[in-house]
Amino acid sequence: MNNPSIYQINTRVLLQERGVALGHPATLDDLEDRFLDDIAGKGFQWVWFLGVWQTGPAGRAISRSNPKLLEECRRVLPDLKTEDICGSPFAIVAYETHRDFGGDKALAHLRKRLAERNLKLLLDFVPNHTAPDHPWVQTHPEYYIQGNEDDLARQPQNYARVKQAGIAGKTMVLAYGRDPYFDGWPDTFQLNYRHAGFREARIAELGSIAERCDGVRCDMAMLLQPEIIEKTWGDRSRPPDGSPPKDNPFWPEAIAAIKRRHGDFKFVAEVYWDMEFELQQAGFDYTYDKRLYDRLVAQVATPVREHLMAAPAFQDHSMRFLENHDEPRAAATFPPPVHKAAAVVALLARGLRFVYEGQLEGRKVHVSMHLGRRPAEPVDQDLQAFYLLFLGCLRRPEVHGGEWRLERCRPAWAGNSTNQQFIVSSWQAGERRLLAVVNYGGAQGQCYVTLSMPGLAGQSFQLRDLLSDVVYQREGDGLAGNGLYLDLPAWGHHVFELSAHRR
Repeated sequence: MNNPSIYQINTRVLLQERGVALGHPATLDDLEDRFLDDIAGKGFQWVWFLGVWQTGPAGRAISRSNPKLLEECRRVLPDLKTEDICGSPFAIVAYETHRDFGGDKALAHLRKRLAERNLKLLLDFVPNHTAPDHPWVQTHPEYYIQGNEDDLARQPQNYARVKQAGIAGKTMVLAYGRDPYFDGWPDTFQLNYRHAGFREARIAELGSIAERCDGVRCDMAMLLQPEIIEKTWGDRSRPPDGSPPKDNPFWPEAIAAIKRRHGDFKFVAEVYWDMEFELQQAGFDYTYDKRLYDRLVAQVATPVREHLMAAPAFQDHSMRFLENHDEPRAAATFPPPVHKAAAVVALLARGLRFVYEGQLEGRKVHVSMHLGRRPAEPVDQDLQAFYLLFLGCLRRPEVHGGEWRLERCRPAWAGNSTNQQFIVSSWQAGERRLLAVVNYGGAQGQCYVTLSMPGLAGQSFQLRDLLSDVVYQREGDGLAGNGLYLDLPAWGHHVFELSAHRR
């Protein structure tokens, strides 16, 4: 399906809450059928279960001893208990389903249950680093970026001394996982993608993941690009065993290898620093559209509209969102009328539509990924009602198989520049037509928009707003000629279904 929708779930939190309801620890097998039915019924095609892989005691202990993290967790959970801190789900010791979640057998059963509802399963792949207690640290230390005593003395925030098992008194210095702009993550060690043997092992590991799901979201995928490796590590990335370094990009090689065996397998990249198109060219099916998110947060229409003028090929491979597990909650970031307007703009554009669990109910508390519990929050009934209607718009066939157009808005009269606040787009598949109109600005605005949809002339149209009880009657000749006159309050929006009546 073109322009699919994906629903992201924080697996740990979901199972903790399910366990409370059951009175005993819950696994993936304990997820109710009605829960999965509800996701499918809302029109999603994909479900991303975040954080299913096995983590270990080392990462958990580091998280529990981090003063800044503890302060953040106590702010979110005033009644914080030590056991609430589970460690980062991205400090992985094995790509095996967490024992606490029921293991690989429960994951396979979940995937089968999802498939019965025409839902596909997306899981995480964390390519840049592993947990400090990953078996490779001892069995294949050459797979990691290594340092020396000088590195450790000068940059203790980026390196650690590690005991080598089975060799009394023998230690080595390994680099923490990091990006070029921040200090290292002390619950991880940095993998070395210039080591040929490691690459082979990593692609094999990725292949084992592809046997158990339908796609992966690749954490911080741009960190594997050769220019980023060079910028971050320089000579430190030369293989320590003296083998010839591999300098070709990893992703085209890995993606091609997996898709030879699993042709429909999808790759989603978390990517920043304006490297989205580069990773799309490397083979990713979708890349995060953080730039659109940032422009929506700024609440200025023109940069948003200009962003949506990008080439269709780029937009079709972009992942549009208002929140995710890294960003603040949308309901805490956007005031209610802005939130609704931003949702219409972002989620009715081309590409992959991404919704985070809790977004539909208006959750405001951003919970650290190191936590396995979240506070109770009231449901925002007004926002929930909006989303239930809006998700119906996203289920319509024209927004999956139709043609999308960004319509041009012109001033309603000389000297009125509020047309610049409007973002108007349309979807059309044959006689099915949808028109999304948004005043993405903080003042009342007016404009004319001449619709570029073919087939309007010679017909009368009913414009029925799918998000309210507003209905208009308009002539197709006028819609295609002088245009549709719009007068909307600040952050006003409609999603019109255009139904034709021949004269």
